[in-house]
Amino acid sequence: MSQTGVSAWMDTAPPPSGGALEMNLAHEDVCVIGAGIAGLTIAYLLAKAGKKVTVIEARDTIAPGETAHTTAHLSCVIDDRFSEVERCRGEAVLRLAVQSHAAAVERIERASAEENIDCDFRRVDGYLFLAPDDDASLLDKEEEVARKIGLACERLKSAPLPGPLTRGCLRFPNQGQFHPLKYLAGLHRAILRQGGRVFTGSPVERILPGAPCQVITRSGVTVTAGAVVVATNTPINDVVALHTKQAPYTTYAFAAQVPARRVPPGLYWDTADPYHYVRLQPHIPGYDLLIVGGADHKTGQFPPDPRPNWERLERWGREHVEDMGEVLYRWSGQVMETIDGLAFIGPDPGGEQNVYIATGDSGMGMTHGTIAGMLLSDLLTGKKNPWAAVYAPDRTPAATVGDFLAENLNVAAQYLDWVTGGDVADVGKIPPGKGAVVRRGLTKLAVYRDEGGQVHECSAVCTHLGCVVRWNDAEKTWDCPCHGSRYGPTGVVVHGPALADLKPA
Repeated sequence: MSQTGVSAWMDTAPPPSGGALEMNLAHEDVCVIGAGIAGLTIAYLLAKAGKKVTVIEARDTIAPGETAHTTAHLSCVIDDRFSEVERCRGEAVLRLAVQSHAAAVERIERASAEENIDCDFRRVDGYLFLAPDDDASLLDKEEEVARKIGLACERLKSAPLPGPLTRGCLRFPNQGQFHPLKYLAGLHRAILRQGGRVFTGSPVERILPGAPCQVITRSGVTVTAGAVVVATNTPINDVVALHTKQAPYTTYAFAAQVPARRVPPGLYWDTADPYHYVRLQPHIPGYDLLIVGGADHKTGQFPPDPRPNWERLERWGREHVEDMGEVLYRWSGQVMETIDGLAFIGPDPGGEQNVYIATGDSGMGMTHGTIAGMLLSDLLTGKKNPWAAVYAPDRTPAATVGDFLAENLNVAAQYLDWVTGGDVADVGKIPPGKGAVVRRGLTKLAVYRDEGGQVHECSAVCTHLGCVVRWNDAEKTWDCPCHGSRYGPTGVVVHGPALADLKPA
């Protein structure tokens, strides 16, 4: 029986807890907020450099968010395509970006070896193949740009998936894959060995920039540090600036059994929009897990039941791998798509003194998160880093203005929900285990009826910037269609940028 909302990683390597922060800390060098791959990589490299570092995570374990919901491709093949990054930022920036992603894969490989982390890391080839309706000129363009920047690639007739598949493919050697939660558990152990501290179950309520900075948790405990890094997938300290330059997209994935060695090891991506992405993971004797992702859409902007997205993905998987077996896991993740396909990593663009941010995974969260660790640890130890301008958070490249305007017009359109009716006219029409937005006078309520029949009502207004949330029936969450905040069925915030729960009705 398949599990929905649980990734293959969460079931096979449940992440550890760090315990809650219960006392003030007064003399930290750096306080990192967020214990995903970006936060723990930053803390690991700073601890190795001799810095006194503390990590604070809102939820009860390390890596509770998007790192646990990735498909964990490790690649320097840019998700938004080489030609698009070159159009937006130019050849020199593209070359540095590709080099940084390759260096991130090497950093993960090196840390796994140095810290003796058994995380199933292996080098594999990557394959970009044509979707049925696409023209071969797409591959021509990518091959031309790849060769121009010195990246090895080979043109093939088809990708080596065992189905009636493709008519064109580019092979990129020496990419990688791993088990992300096994890797982060190893980084967690290494941070503690080097004197760093990691606390979980400690939501942050306020960040006070300065010299020093202060981080204040919801329980009132304060961490005073020379610098703060906000590594929370989407920034919780920034109300507007960065949220206008990146957009939240929900992406879907499943893992199914497939006979061992039936699919050659590799990373597979097609050119569809939204595109499909595929990899393998060791499973039980005689079987691998085939992991397939795709069906992306703007977060919160979908029918109440997103199950058809998984169904379409599964049909695609069976078309391309004919003896794909039982689906064991279905899950979704949230991708922060930036205006140019590259992350925002560096000093806070709002000028908050000694505050740094890491956001904008753009579908490459495992390498972008590792780049964040490498880049920010350099900045915080006084070293120059050639990638600083590539990922500068204050950038708005001229070539991206059209995309910038389109995304923000889309956000503006979501505020029309304020003047529409509710999903249902009456609370009594909501069945057990379901949620719906109900209009009551001039406002809207997010109403959930639990399996026992008890009704839970709270405001349907997102506490970030006031959009009306929408019910996600597959994962039992309230999702904001503007900037991607997500709340549990009773209104408890589970994903930023919102810091506060939905207000009581």
